[in-house]
Amino acid sequence: MKEIYASYTKSLERLKEILRADKTVANRDSAIKRFEFTTELAWKLIQVYLREQRIVCRSPKECLREAYAFGLIEDDDRWLQMIDDRNITVHTYNETTADEVYSRLSMYLELFEILKLKIPM
Repeated sequence: MKEIYASYTKSLERLKEILRADKTVANRDSAIKRFEFTTELAWKLIQVYLREQRIVCRSPKECLREAYAFGLIEDDDRWLQMIDDRNITVHTYNETTADEVYSRLSMYLELFEILKLKIPM
């Protein structure tokens, strides 16, 4: 648990770092890649935490549903949008889509930060 938490918090810091930089094509693409890492680590952190509570979930959306039910995260549609955005950016590349996802990254930071605070370490 400590290892994935440490990876998650480091990834989150890297995401915040690139979002503070001026928007260029390179920085946008880097931010999206860091977002993908952070999203992946977020749901896996949730999965590990819930497993310690004897709750099994196997996919990102299933883990989010279980996390809502457990009270770990708020029932917020942004979590589902985040997973959808991550799936889109991992599997396709389109300039318009990249700009749209990039415009939502700051909104996701709040969710990532709340999760970091909710996981007891």
